[in-house]
Amino acid sequence: MSSEQNKAYFNNEAASYDSKHEKTLNQLMEELRSRLDFIGVDWAEEDHDDLETSARRPVRLLDYACGTGLVSRSLAPYTTQCVGVDLSENMVAAYNARAENQGLLKDEMHAYQGNLCDPSDPSPAAFTSPDFFNFDIAAVGLGFHHFDDPALAARRLAERLRTGGVLLILDFLPHDKMHTAHPATDTVTKHGFSEDEIKQLYETAGAAEGFALQSVGVVFSRINKTTGTEGGTETVTTLKRTVFIARGTKG
Repeated sequence: MSSEQNKAYFNNEAASYDSKHEKTLNQLMEELRSRLDFIGVDWAEEDHDDLETSARRPVRLLDYACGTGLVSRSLAPYTTQCVGVDLSENMVAAYNARAENQGLLKDEMHAYQGNLCDPSDPSPAAFTSPDFFNFDIAAVGLGFHHFDDPALAARRLAERLRTGGVLLILDFLPHDKMHTAHPATDTVTKHGFSEDEIKQLYETAGAAEGFALQSVGVVFSRINKTTGTEGGTETVTTLKRTVFIARGTKG
């Protein structure tokens, strides 16, 4: 699976992504915010207008495969800096536009175009500065099923955590395959993950302390395929994908 296929698909989706998935994205934001204790980061005090950012305990988030910023927007009130990275320059532009529209400064929420998981490039030049290391939390929201090598992705993200930092993954539990006619089919490398598979990713990444996984009850549903039958009736198959949240701490 080519990173270029993912990049092209999400470049095309960026402009309409939030409006197309608004209801589900809002549900996921609520689920994330209701699980702050489960995630287990020593969060900054919730941001208020009368509380200067400089007075808050620093808590830094790396939001990889950030898209338009689902995870960043969910956790921004409890962090002091959100750094997004995405293959798609259009998704990065959408992320940054939303941050600017919220009145956030670049050092509070900003995304960059890039690939942290290229097996041929273990240390991308654009991401070698200290600004891209020692995060308190590294998160991927609905991105792991697009990765060529999920184990490599988990390791690369854990490398950018401080000791005691949290690796957070939102993705799908095992589900049926997508119909080949769907435009996203060529970008999907894994049809969901079992708890054992995810735990193994955390273990190989060195971030399995306190590992836990919860199904959040949010389900993505879409028509998977429609087939004709004798008599002119149609059979409609619905693809349902249930979201989980997993967390583990870097030892």
